[in-house]
Amino acid sequence: MRGPPADETSLFEHAQRGGKLGEQARPPLAERMRPRTLDEVSGQRQLLGEGKWLRRIIEADRLVSLIFWGPPGVGKTTLARVIAQATKRHYVPFSAVLGGVAELRTIIKEAKDERRYRGRGTILFVDELHRFNKSQQDALLPHVEDGTVTLIGATTENPSFAVNAAILSRVKVLCLEPLQLTELEELLERALKDESRGYGGSSVEVGAEALGLIARAADGDGRRALSLLEAAISALRTEGVESFELGVNEIAPLLENKGLLYDKSGDEHYNVTSALIKSMRGSDPDAAVYWLMRMLEAGDDPLFVLRRLIIFASEDVGNADPRALTVVVAADQAFRRMGMPEGIYPIAQACLYLACCPKSNAVKRAFTSARSEIQNSGSLAVPSKLRNAPTALMKDLGYGKDYQYAHDFEGGVVPGETYLPDEIVGTRFYEPTQQGLEEAIGKRLARIRAAFEGSTDGQREESG
Repeated sequence: MRGPPADETSLFEHAQRGGKLGEQARPPLAERMRPRTLDEVSGQRQLLGEGKWLRRIIEADRLVSLIFWGPPGVGKTTLARVIAQATKRHYVPFSAVLGGVAELRTIIKEAKDERRYRGRGTILFVDELHRFNKSQQDALLPHVEDGTVTLIGATTENPSFAVNAAILSRVKVLCLEPLQLTELEELLERALKDESRGYGGSSVEVGAEALGLIARAADGDGRRALSLLEAAISALRTEGVESFELGVNEIAPLLENKGLLYDKSGDEHYNVTSALIKSMRGSDPDAAVYWLMRMLEAGDDPLFVLRRLIIFASEDVGNADPRALTVVVAADQAFRRMGMPEGIYPIAQACLYLACCPKSNAVKRAFTSARSEIQNSGSLAVPSKLRNAPTALMKDLGYGKDYQYAHDFEGGVVPGETYLPDEIVGTRFYEPTQQGLEEAIGKRLARIRAAFEGSTDGQREESG
């Protein structure tokens, strides 16, 4: 929702100015340590490094509407505040979940007054932009377009799916990345040294090993890193200890059941799924089992994973190793009998088998080519010789006439016979690769096709 009026002072601002607050009244460490300038922002060098586009437009006060897309704790809200401070613009936060169209209208009116009477632009920061409903977007759109407000949205969801095209066409989408280990360690060290907002001047020391452990546990999330540090220090202080060194033993209990950055229905789910499939396709079992366990450890549905493996067995392996489909279907059946956690065994076995076996997409190419031909040529007539003739009338009409039974011929192949509609005889849909069993299939198929074509050519020459 919206922030306090200009004449009120927040607790956070009071603390920043050196005011003394009781321990209960102090904001959390992550809030106290929010950067106030561009140089204090941790990470995002791809956007804020010297000479980068975003830094240049901020320093030149040439701001455009933006969407910050990234996982939690990477500084989306912080960066919006820093931009407002750096450009001296009026900053208005708005929650896409709690706010409504009526409040948006009030904000727009105030933004017009700011521009008319104070000559100052307004940044409208919309948190959780992916929850912005159609009526909210429709109400805001013309005012973004005419510059009444500069929109800065923050979202953890892919804007391509979560934001409508009209808004997307008027903003620049920027991806914020998870913080690196070194960036997280620098953030923690800054909190330990800062005397006004952090623990500088106190008798708290944190060993390098413990600091690294916190940084790794934060998994790219700056807010989580600061919260873990604060929780560890607070836990010791509740025991009446004021002077201490924080070590691994004090940190470890806070890291049990650490959640992974993952959304079972969101963008990260599909990113990790894509990584699993591409790793198996690229025949890298190490990467494949890593991404598999990323999904399962994050709580993804094992049946979804198995479904993807079954699809892969036909789409990317096919007849290069027909056993692949059998292995994965067996893994699916085994899992349904075993459940978790033992069910990981057959899932992992199937994943590793798929990654290691030969690959072929000839099955996919065959049916997509056949589908394309059907869409182009329509319902071509079934040749009379291939038609079913269960009645005398059908036989009189020529159904099944001249059909030759393949088992009566050497090798089960009728020389010169054709089985496609007359209009597309000779079209090739299935072209085996040289991978695995398909190499042998390809050789046999080449002999069969040569027998068909050779005899047919001979018949054409005789009839000519």
